[in-house]
Amino acid sequence: MDELQALLDASLLATRHVESAALVRLQGRTVCAATAGFRVPEENVLNLIYAFYKDLVQVRREGLYFKEKYYKCVRADEHSLYLHNPDGGLIVVKTNAFLLIATYRAGMYPSVCVEAVEKLADYFREKGS
Repeated sequence: MDELQALLDASLLATRHVESAALVRLQGRTVCAATAGFRVPEENVLNLIYAFYKDLVQVRREGLYFKEKYYKCVRADEHSLYLHNPDGGLIVVKTNAFLLIATYRAGMYPSVCVEAVEKLADYFREKGS
């Protein structure tokens, strides 16, 4: 867990365009690492997993709520969800074993956040995760 925590900090928070991040293990639906102070409620974990497996069309049309904030969909496909609102955004990327969740706030560059999260997801995919 410490290794995963360090990976989130070094590859995402170090960009200064990721506010917070978490790594959710799909099998078991548990948060296995998160940046300091970032808690992802179980209900949100289930909603994000459900969005990938059952509800992409609805997410594209209606967006979704995460931690009691509404996010409008920018992109939704079988691997990635990009969502935003006036306060910032939410990036969720699925690998074989994990959901990688990251947020950015207004004033941060969404493109840098997306690039960092997608690169980390590619790393996990290369490792078979």
